[in-house]
Amino acid sequence: MAKRHEVTELLGDGIAEELCRSVRAVAASLPVEIAFDTVNLEHSNRRAAGRPIYDQAAASMRRTGAGIKYPTATIEESPNAVLRKLLKFAVIHRPVTTIPGLKTHFTGKIDLDIVRVATGGTYEDPGQMIGDYAAVSLRMVDRKTCEQAAHYAFSVAARDRKSLTSSSKYTIQRVTDGLFEDIVADVAKEMTFAGQVEHRRELFDALLAKLVMKPEAFQVILVLNEYGDFLSDLASGLIGSLGLGASVSLAFDDRGRVSVGMFDAVHGTAPDIAGQDKANPTAILLAFSLLLAHLGEPKAAGALRRGLFDCLDAKEATPDLGGDLGTQAFTEAVIRRAAERLKG
Repeated sequence: MAKRHEVTELLGDGIAEELCRSVRAVAASLPVEIAFDTVNLEHSNRRAAGRPIYDQAAASMRRTGAGIKYPTATIEESPNAVLRKLLKFAVIHRPVTTIPGLKTHFTGKIDLDIVRVATGGTYEDPGQMIGDYAAVSLRMVDRKTCEQAAHYAFSVAARDRKSLTSSSKYTIQRVTDGLFEDIVADVAKEMTFAGQVEHRRELFDALLAKLVMKPEAFQVILVLNEYGDFLSDLASGLIGSLGLGASVSLAFDDRGRVSVGMFDAVHGTAPDIAGQDKANPTAILLAFSLLLAHLGEPKAAGALRRGLFDCLDAKEATPDLGGDLGTQAFTEAVIRRAAERLKG
């Protein structure tokens, strides 16, 4: 009998409704039992309910430990930023991998895990004007958050037998980036499996050039907040589309264990195609696969991921990826392919 999992589901805007239907259909087809606790973060509902709707979403995720979030419009506020603060997300993990069948400018194989410190940098400070001709913002690097990100990144590298590259501008930003690199080095020394993981540093500007020229040389990359934002988009471009990225935001308890994981697609709400059966659910289904693995359902997670890739390799895809299937037909194809993988 399948184990029952409760998962928070955060509704959104634009194509979110179609993505939700896709995830629900796939979930129902797999040998898992998932009960969704749904919270409506659609913009109209956020405007009507105010802060309590975010408190409801955060409380649900603290209880379930896992949530899937559909794209939300950033208008009065950024829902992702609000949830990040409420749930104290410390890490954003974005796997980036070559997808069979998709045309790209790079022909090699990419298998990259970008681990980004989720807070700090200049993103926490809107800045202020100094007179009429200058502006300043404060850049913050927090020891605890960097330690959590470093422990997590080394754990991923050790689990998957990958090398780890920490990257920053430590020769220029000697205090902030220097602190980050010192923390990473300290974590590498203290972890019992540190000897299993090859760790090297790269200056961030050099890393970008090397990643474009030879991305297969990098496996796990650990970076501060802004750098991770830039890097994730570049890496998504290497595999063919900004719309293919899945992401998980993670919070940790006092013992360093993951307490909450929020899984989502990197792309936005695409209001111009909403309701037209044109939305591409690839990214949200990849995010759902990551969620299944997080729940301890590796068989279902692997079947979904491989079934999804089988579809794309066979050109069973939505028009943005060169196919002719609508959202529903593509979802049905993924369900069929995943079922074949489960049998195999």
